[in-house]
Amino acid sequence: MKVIYFLVCILALASSVAFAYDPSPLQDFCVAIQDPKDGVFVNGKFCKDPALVKAEDFFKHIEPANTSNPLGSQVTPVAVDQLFGLNTLGISLARIDFAPKGLNPPHTHPRGSEILIVLEGTLYVGFVTSNQDKNRLFTKVLNKGDVFVFPIGLIHFQLNVGYGNAVAIAGLSSQNPGTITIAKALFESNPAISDEVLTKAFQVDKSIIDYLQQQSWYDNN
Repeated sequence: MKVIYFLVCILALASSVAFAYDPSPLQDFCVAIQDPKDGVFVNGKFCKDPALVKAEDFFKHIEPANTSNPLGSQVTPVAVDQLFGLNTLGISLARIDFAPKGLNPPHTHPRGSEILIVLEGTLYVGFVTSNQDKNRLFTKVLNKGDVFVFPIGLIHFQLNVGYGNAVAIAGLSSQNPGTITIAKALFESNPAISDEVLTKAFQVDKSIIDYLQQQSWYDNN
């Protein structure tokens, strides 16, 4: 019986390690396509015929983004939806442009950790740990060349605290890490979350929740 328990534990550990990140591909590449009729089913995905793959499938040019919006920031993602060659590779990135005092608001990536490097400017960044860790806040002021890591699934943010524009590049450990912007998800869900739920959760009057739900929550992704 002890041997069986031991084997179950080993299998559980192996399973958790195997699914802790995007699965490894079983071929050199699997360039995604939108229309399956033109593709080959390989490794659980519809992929472009390898004979038809071109260098352009792995290439994308990114321009500085327009930050003239309520948040003063704009995220330009390069995930599998924007660059099909990322399919099955388990990585993606994003360029984040900030106007002075611009904010990339509190959000999470449910499927990927993030590593961020500042290319220009000064950012105040941080993340909050889970309830079991008593929601500790880790923050740092980053300057050009500084790097900071945001663990998978944790709420995090970046604020431009410099006097000029700022630019950062974020690498993510998933081809499709996903983004959940906290305020937008709570107060602009479709359909709306019940007032009773939100008033009790935030312990505020219903009029405050109504006000927040009436706001336009800008999506900078």
